[in-house]
Amino acid sequence: MRKRRDAGTSNEGIRLSDEGDDEGIHERRASSSSSFSYSSRKIFFLCLVARIVNALLVQTYFNPDEHWQALEVAHRIVFGYGHLTWEWKKGIRSYLHPLLFALLYKVLALFHLDTPRIMMKAPRVFQALFAAVGDLYLYNLSDVLFGHHVAQWTLFSQLTNWFLFFCFTRTLSNSLETVISIVSLYYWPCIRVDSCQVPSRSRKLALAFAALSCAIRPTSAITWIYVGILELFSTRDRFRFLLLEVAPIGTLVLAATLLVDRMLYGSWILVPLNFLKFNFFSSGGDYYGTHKWHWYFTQGFTVMLFSFLPFSVAGIIYSKRWKIAGLVAWVLVTYSSLGHKEFRFVLPVLPIALMFSGYSLAAINSADSSIRIKKRDLHGRSTWRLHLAMLLLLVTNIPMALYMSMVHQRGTEDVMGFLSRKASHGEVKQVLFLMPCHSTPYYSALHRDLPMRFLDCTPSEEGRGPDESDRFMMDPPGFASEFAKIWSLPSHIVLFDSEEKKLKDFLMSHSFVEVGRFFHSHFKVDHNLQAAVVVYALRD
Repeated sequence: MRKRRDAGTSNEGIRLSDEGDDEGIHERRASSSSSFSYSSRKIFFLCLVARIVNALLVQTYFNPDEHWQALEVAHRIVFGYGHLTWEWKKGIRSYLHPLLFALLYKVLALFHLDTPRIMMKAPRVFQALFAAVGDLYLYNLSDVLFGHHVAQWTLFSQLTNWFLFFCFTRTLSNSLETVISIVSLYYWPCIRVDSCQVPSRSRKLALAFAALSCAIRPTSAITWIYVGILELFSTRDRFRFLLLEVAPIGTLVLAATLLVDRMLYGSWILVPLNFLKFNFFSSGGDYYGTHKWHWYFTQGFTVMLFSFLPFSVAGIIYSKRWKIAGLVAWVLVTYSSLGHKEFRFVLPVLPIALMFSGYSLAAINSADSSIRIKKRDLHGRSTWRLHLAMLLLLVTNIPMALYMSMVHQRGTEDVMGFLSRKASHGEVKQVLFLMPCHSTPYYSALHRDLPMRFLDCTPSEEGRGPDESDRFMMDPPGFASEFAKIWSLPSHIVLFDSEEKKLKDFLMSHSFVEVGRFFHSHFKVDHNLQAAVVVYALRD
């Protein structure tokens, strides 16, 4: 790796050396010129093992897009059946992301490994590969910004943060966007301490990854507008940057995306434009709920950082790396201006915040500190403070990660495993989901081409009132009675126990009996307490 100007030479941040400035500078430059103390290969292997275990432990339902906008689409591409939601009919989603999982499904089918259990587990294990790449590049980014010592603690923060454990190995486009964003940030010259010594090809790689993240999620442009402005003001060759790098690389990625979408949509679709029209110009995302402007600061991002929050704030203050800290603030403020807010939208800047947490932990562990403490007392104090900090972070994050990944809202995933096993024995003919729309995985989990029906929740352009899902939740017995007049009698009905209580008479009158009950949640999330998912089957 190239040499770089050390942060300590410009009084940026606290120094992490034992014997003063000279030794600190020597240590940092040594780590930079000798690759890394640990090879990238070892770091990647560690991260890959950790993320595969992580992926196998994730057994709960978080967001419908994990299944309905990725796996369901991929399943349709490879196996010929799978539901496409209204977003695909409006052309506001690109096929780039689902194609990754289509490739996985194709390989599984080729080797006859497409069993229901593998089909449910393999996508998250596959995503673990990308997550490990993100972990490695965050480690590398921390190393070039702060040195190896901080990079180690950044990796600790990344692997133990509860929300990344819960979300990073899920097949959400936000997860892949986060990985690509970290990789791109590593290559941007303006992010580095000394951008003058960055190889010219580095910026081109950064632009390519930035463009790719925008192709997958157009809102990723929020990140790259900020970084692009930084680069524009820090570079000496602005003409070359804009006309010979940004324009051709952006055009090339856009053209590739257009071709992929043309092949799979069957017509020319400009996905980024359609996406922006729906989510920004018409506020279509508000259909799924809105939050107060301050939600990311008071709840969303605060909950994601959890007990890492004070360490991240301290790291920002003491490191004085305002450019990259400003990226976190910019993203949070920009997303706060939108009505519809979700945790996953700001996932790409969570690792950056955790990098500053790594800085704080490294500072606590360092034998030199900006806090003026007598040298004879420093080592003992820093040791117990470090152990206390680690204990706090582990005790608060690990239980939360395991509970959210293995317990909370697992019923909707477990029920699909149950139905797929029954279907493989010919016991399931047709399924009706009497629950809020997209509450469970679908064909990608069942992996059987059987008639299934869920309650529609497509946004109405004319604002014609509540959709099927809303009408059912307002009056379950009334809706079910009307629906039964037009349905093709299903062999199985799936519903939450909160609605089951209101539909007992209806189910009995139509000869349905309970055949399965799966724990789902201990507490209320969006609707009434949905403690269990229940399966009813038509009596023989």
